[in-house]
Amino acid sequence: MTARIPVGLSTASVYPQPAGAAFEIASELGYDGVELMVWADPVSQDIRAVDRLSARSGMPVLAVHAPCLLISQRVWSPDPVERLRKAVRAAGDLGAPTVVLHPPFRWQRKYADRFAELVSSLEDESGIAIAVENMFPVRRPLGRGRSVEMNAFKPSVDPTDVGHRNYTLDLSHSAAAHMDALELAKRMGESLRHIHLADGSGAPKDEHMVPGRGTQPCAELCELVARAGFDGQVVLEVNTRRAASSAARREMLAEALLFARLHLDWAAEGEAGEARPGLSR
Repeated sequence: MTARIPVGLSTASVYPQPAGAAFEIASELGYDGVELMVWADPVSQDIRAVDRLSARSGMPVLAVHAPCLLISQRVWSPDPVERLRKAVRAAGDLGAPTVVLHPPFRWQRKYADRFAELVSSLEDESGIAIAVENMFPVRRPLGRGRSVEMNAFKPSVDPTDVGHRNYTLDLSHSAAAHMDALELAKRMGESLRHIHLADGSGAPKDEHMVPGRGTQPCAELCELVARAGFDGQVVLEVNTRRAASSAARREMLAEALLFARLHLDWAAEGEAGEARPGLSR
């Protein structure tokens, strides 16, 4: 029988609540673990504190998301190389098998020039998968309601343009980039290690909707990877900032978990068909 794919909750999914709330909610709702987003929340930067949260809640840390957002460029260090090294060390200390990482920004020229080599070297040294994530173009305002689309990442928003050992596929990002998520999964092939399960409408912004509420093939991707014997993690990274209350936030995250388990488990247990080319393991 195919092993059950672990479904985790990103600590970003409970924002503006702190990381501790994610461990508590994940445990209450029946998630398999947590992805730690390292950002402005002081607890997210304190690995000993995170380890205590994990032990108290019984929720393992499935992945560490390196501090590579625009808003976290000075978390731990202003040097992106040092931030990545710390993320890998944190993953090792927490027992997480995966680090999630964005491609370099275009203005990070030195970092970008050695990015692929650095990622590969750190994977070899640590034994931890550094799963590079697909991104999306940003829009630069021009005034009077006008804007222009631009690529903020080097060389592109699609990490398969470079080629890495491990990838993260984010469906909210694929929606904003107007990329076919299933085709992207095929290009990632056996290197697909981690999935950020969320939805999007196709609007040019990062929406991170509850899966099933947008236009992305969330169900199809879950079923595809389940049939292919995917041995990575699926993490719900959804935006609950507008939830009217903590109870409403829990309802959204319970709905997201139910969606994931329904499509992952049904495909793995009831529909053991052939894997699509490039995704068999």
